[in-house]
Amino acid sequence: MFVAYYWRAKPGQADAYGEYITTVAEPIDENARRAGAFEEVRTVTPAPGVTTDWTHLRIFRLKDAAAAEGLSAALDAATARVVPDEAKRKANSERSATMRDFVRREVWTELR
Repeated sequence: MFVAYYWRAKPGQADAYGEYITTVAEPIDENARRAGAFEEVRTVTPAPGVTTDWTHLRIFRLKDAAAAEGLSAALDAATARVVPDEAKRKANSERSATMRDFVRREVWTELR
């Protein structure tokens, strides 16, 4: 089972958003992974010359549908553990909103 989040960096913000993923999101993701929320996460960007409606795709591999349903709550819980200061969490959220727009969320299963 996979959950894919498609994001589009705002004009001129692709590098800043990539840095945000590395410095803010990835430590939260690692905390959530260690807590059993998902098995693996990858962030990919389109290859040069490829046109898409997104700039950053974050793909989470999960063990089952229940984990997929609980992913958002698990990431929220990890955020609170990694960034316990509510004001800092709010500032991070506001900062990310200046760099990206949500495109869509998809849930996939693996062909076996």
